[in-house]
Amino acid sequence: MRFGFLAAPTLLLVCQAMALDGQVGVHDPSTIVRCDGKYYLWGTGGRAMVSDDGWTWRRGVAASRSGMAPDLIHLDDRYCMYVARNIGAQPRADVNMIWNKTLDPNSPDYKWEEGGVVASSDGVEDCNAIDPGAFLDPTSGRLWLTYGSYFGYIRLVELDPKTGKRLDPDVKPVNIAINYEATIMICRDGWYYLLGNRGSCLVGTDSTYNIRVGRSRKVTGPFLDHTGTDMLKGGGKLFVGSSGRVVGPGHFGLLDLGDGVQKFSCHYESDLDRGAASVLDIRPLLWKDGWPVAGDNLKDGTYEIESERTGTALELAVEGVPVGGRRVGRAGRGGGPGGRGGMPTTAPAGGAAGAETPGGRGGGDFGPARGGRGGGGVVFGGVGGVIPTQNVAQVSQKWPGGNIDIRMSNYMLQAQQKWTITAVANAGGYPGSPYFKITVADTDRALAATEDAELVTVPAFTGGAEQLWRIDRLADGTHRMMPRSVPKSKEPLALSAVGSSFATLARFDPKSDKQRWNLKAP
Repeated sequence: MRFGFLAAPTLLLVCQAMALDGQVGVHDPSTIVRCDGKYYLWGTGGRAMVSDDGWTWRRGVAASRSGMAPDLIHLDDRYCMYVARNIGAQPRADVNMIWNKTLDPNSPDYKWEEGGVVASSDGVEDCNAIDPGAFLDPTSGRLWLTYGSYFGYIRLVELDPKTGKRLDPDVKPVNIAINYEATIMICRDGWYYLLGNRGSCLVGTDSTYNIRVGRSRKVTGPFLDHTGTDMLKGGGKLFVGSSGRVVGPGHFGLLDLGDGVQKFSCHYESDLDRGAASVLDIRPLLWKDGWPVAGDNLKDGTYEIESERTGTALELAVEGVPVGGRRVGRAGRGGGPGGRGGMPTTAPAGGAAGAETPGGRGGGDFGPARGGRGGGGVVFGGVGGVIPTQNVAQVSQKWPGGNIDIRMSNYMLQAQQKWTITAVANAGGYPGSPYFKITVADTDRALAATEDAELVTVPAFTGGAEQLWRIDRLADGTHRMMPRSVPKSKEPLALSAVGSSFATLARFDPKSDKQRWNLKAP
């Protein structure tokens, strides 16, 4: 954050498609931290936010200090908040630490204690000590703080991981970047990543904020981008910028949910669907070729659900009908009707059948040929005309009326293989997303978990917990799909492939590809 602090107005907002629900107005949000099953964050000007599930947010209780762009971290027995303030005009500033045993204001242990100044700038040096970002190194247990803004250098100091205070004030801060703000570190696979904001802020839809990243093998740098340019010399690989209906993403915060599911929080300087207000968002964090990638939240739509493990698709266990109708003709290859080499005709089923012609649209120059393999003629030119999308109302007439089992098969564009995924209003959610229902496209038939931890489709969606689905994107871009609850089961289970033709529910194994699924537009 560059100029003072912004007192954002309270926003009472209805749920919009794939946008967080509730009171989400905030600027410069801290890292989201979980405490006693709830999610907490603070922003510039003392704005406090809390959520029971990470999807629907409400106003929280202000801390004992407020200022610019705070950050929050959980250490062993305490929660430490780092809050910046300018002392007079920028760039004279300091970062104060306060701590609490709990973030729950209803707890008898709730009391913010002062921890003192951990970083400062004197107004003359090439640094502005604001926008703190705390990082606990999981490999060494050491605690670090980055700070600074566009007034000069981004600096790094070491903190005491037991108290959260400055470890040795006499040790000179390390310069690790320049002309950034709102920096923070994360690590993965032996690399340290420095993420920070570039561009302008606090000018609404004219804000040019974007988040960039560099990486280093050492926590003290040098942090280089994908071209090898040091972040001390203007480097920085773009992580996320403006897109769709949102402008100016900033203030990255890691939200690690375990089992390989990582997300990140940020704010947008302007959300066009919320009156151009500055709002919170939570998005999937993906990884590709050793670099973090900003993933997109799942959107309502119709998908093929393909197993990453087998390449086969989830479908109803019903007899499939070829798109355009089943070909019927003289014996073809292998002696059966409509086999290769047979002279086919078309029996309508689920779509209009065109007349067989020697070359119609899409048929090319192929026509009936004599002496084909299998004893009959061969028609490579198809049936002529455009084959329409299969009509589920026609092919479903022979489907059973009650529950129908699930299986997996090669994807053939058939109606029983297409699934519509839709966010369910007022059903709660999980960090960054609502719960979804999964129905056979253009029907009410819904995917559900059974008491014996298997899968079935029920004739109609009723809103039961066994019909609500949590869909998380994993680091490689695939999806983990879990029912909100499984009847008579106390543990969370995920959609899992068994071989290439059967699906079940099983405990999620982040090292396996059995529970990884690709959602593809059919």
